[in-house]
Amino acid sequence: MLPIMSSEWYKLSKSRILWILLVGPMVGLFIGLTANFDNLGGGPNEWYVKLLSMNLTYALLFLPLITGVLASVVCRYEHQEGGWKQLLAMPLTRGKVFISKYILLIALVMVMQLLYLGSIYLVGVIDGIPEPFPLNIVWKSIFGGWVATLPLVALQLWMSILFKSFAAPFAVNVIFTLPTILVVNSERFGPYYPWAQPFSMMYIGGNTEDIFFVPWDQLLIVVGGSFLLFFAGGYLYFQRKAV
Repeated sequence: MLPIMSSEWYKLSKSRILWILLVGPMVGLFIGLTANFDNLGGGPNEWYVKLLSMNLTYALLFLPLITGVLASVVCRYEHQEGGWKQLLAMPLTRGKVFISKYILLIALVMVMQLLYLGSIYLVGVIDGIPEPFPLNIVWKSIFGGWVATLPLVALQLWMSILFKSFAAPFAVNVIFTLPTILVVNSERFGPYYPWAQPFSMMYIGGNTEDIFFVPWDQLLIVVGGSFLLFFAGGYLYFQRKAV
């Protein structure tokens, strides 16, 4: 596994992966510094007000969309000039290749989440927020958003292996991400829509007693269930993929 992941990282290092990882955090930083919070009447903690506003765009749109871009980048080299044949001609099992790509993707998403954490802190420092940084709440939001992307990353890796075109898996991701703007406000559909989970699990306005601000059954059934479905689907497809 380690040699495979080392090879995958070497291929990624030749791409502009850092700039992709910076897009979401930079957008969050811009929103945090420019949004007008005067009409909100302050709030119990200025950090919470900033985070709620930043998450509205970052967790709702940019986080799920950028994970799709990362999946396409991870599979881009294999779709060029018979890359899959060259890779699978080596003494490697397909399962290890798929799992290595998935582990690399979720590691990249975690890096992006940590960069976003840095953006949140930087916004507070620049604006001179007097309250102490609520690391216990913010970290719960950051880690919860990462957990919520695990099934989405599995699906997007599946789509990126399926389609040769860079645009096709991204288009599929956009089709399912944009309705989140409407679905997230629905008490009937929001808790069961996989693309709404990153926002729900980063929303600090939820019940802080729940794990990642959502009930356990929502975490296990929606996030856990969709992860098993998407990961198993992509894994089995890759096992049977003709190259």
